[in-house]
Amino acid sequence: MSTDGTDAHPIRSLTVLPARRADVELHTADGLTLVGELAVPEHAPPAATLVTLHPLPTHGGYMDSHIYRKAAWRLPAMADLAVLRFNTRGTASPRGTSGGAFDGGLAERFDVAAAIEFVEFHDLPRPWLVGWSFGSELVLMHGRDPAIEGAILLSPPLHRATDADLDAWAAFGKPLVVLVPELDDYLRPDEARARFARVPQAEVIGVDGAKHLWVGESSVRRVLDEIVGHVLPDHPLPLPTEWAGDTVEATA
Repeated sequence: MSTDGTDAHPIRSLTVLPARRADVELHTADGLTLVGELAVPEHAPPAATLVTLHPLPTHGGYMDSHIYRKAAWRLPAMADLAVLRFNTRGTASPRGTSGGAFDGGLAERFDVAAAIEFVEFHDLPRPWLVGWSFGSELVLMHGRDPAIEGAILLSPPLHRATDADLDAWAAFGKPLVVLVPELDDYLRPDEARARFARVPQAEVIGVDGAKHLWVGESSVRRVLDEIVGHVLPDHPLPLPTEWAGDTVEATA
């Protein structure tokens, strides 16, 4: 339902704030079409752009994985950020199914490149890569493009990305922010600090009580605050928990 805009209303897990949203297609160098969505601020040019890379599609990851869906629902209005979400090759969601087949992170290099090229072609400013779990591996392996300003990793397992990828990011020199849940299933904060010590510009942030999937509104708010705080250092934080303008409540 919509509010009348006269009172502040709590932002709940299914609250959608105003933005201009459009279905988009990305086209890869190896001939595939990937489906996605671009959300931009309703009445202002974006201050920066988030290019999101979702968790492992063979284990339920896709463009609607909840952190990214809520980023697209909230951050264009709250922080004037553009949010690009898309399904990597072979991945399906209500938006549709991207062409091709899952390749374990190898051919997905074309998907990452297509997303960055989309941002450049559409003159979206100051792109940051945001990779979650499998998406964090794609960032480390394939995200070192001079067009990006930096990257934020959520729950990096470091299964596919190697020390060589970390060394390459160190040489790349762009900022790397690493959010590691205290109770992660794969890589916990102390080990993450040891592994990412190879990247001098990496900032590893352990998040107390959080788990790999960042379930719960407190975890979502922490992630979105960290993203905005690093991409837009002068933006007021924490982000609001109420909204005085129009909202819509999405279906689950």
